[in-house]
Amino acid sequence: MKTTGWVIAGTVIAGALLSMGASAQPTGTRAALTRHAASNGPPVVIELFTAQGCGSCIEANAAVERAAGDPGVIALTYGVDYWDYLGWTDTFAQPKFSERQRAYRSALRLRGVSTPEVVIDGRRQMSGARAAELEAAIGEEASRLNWPPQIEFRETGDRVGVGSGRAPAGGAEVIAVTYTPGPQVVQVRTGENRGQSVRHINVVRDIKRLGDWRGRPVLFHLPHATEGEAVVVLVQSKDSRQIIGAAAQD
Repeated sequence: MKTTGWVIAGTVIAGALLSMGASAQPTGTRAALTRHAASNGPPVVIELFTAQGCGSCIEANAAVERAAGDPGVIALTYGVDYWDYLGWTDTFAQPKFSERQRAYRSALRLRGVSTPEVVIDGRRQMSGARAAELEAAIGEEASRLNWPPQIEFRETGDRVGVGSGRAPAGGAEVIAVTYTPGPQVVQVRTGENRGQSVRHINVVRDIKRLGDWRGRPVLFHLPHATEGEAVVVLVQSKDSRQIIGAAAQD
């Protein structure tokens, strides 16, 4: 099945509005996402950097999981390893995920990295623990005008095409993020969250750079995803780290 990241959201939300009737009007983030999807805009990508050994991360995990339920949002959870020194080794963390967070720190000109941290479309960041602020930020990003390249997965499932468009200054790269859809629960035995069940949504398993995108159509081979895994493709500015296009494979 051929899939683009913004057609799906528009179809789902349009159907929901029809079923609600003309008198019912959504508000807040839902309204913003509806307007954006109706104009064939791309989904909003929220990336959560979290750790099982971080006491303040549980609330952020829950806030991102709620946001992930919106059809206009792609939510991804990265486990970072720099909390392991407190006595609990994060079972999902990889050094490359911490490196991705540090790349955002540099691009966004932040003084340092922190957890929990949510990066929205590579453009802005905040603590994921503040659910109301996160919802408002997602709504604002959904309302932003954008003309992304079309992203289309081939029916064979092993390749993805990125269409034409305006490439950012410095160029862009295409990234494949492999993740496990849905919730994952880990029983933490030591550290700040000792004895607690820590719940994550859409846990990232791997991230791979597929190649460059310079504004012309190009076809890439996708990494192999094992059973139960899915892939999100991001088109991301090399310099600013802003995400200019995204789509999730069925």
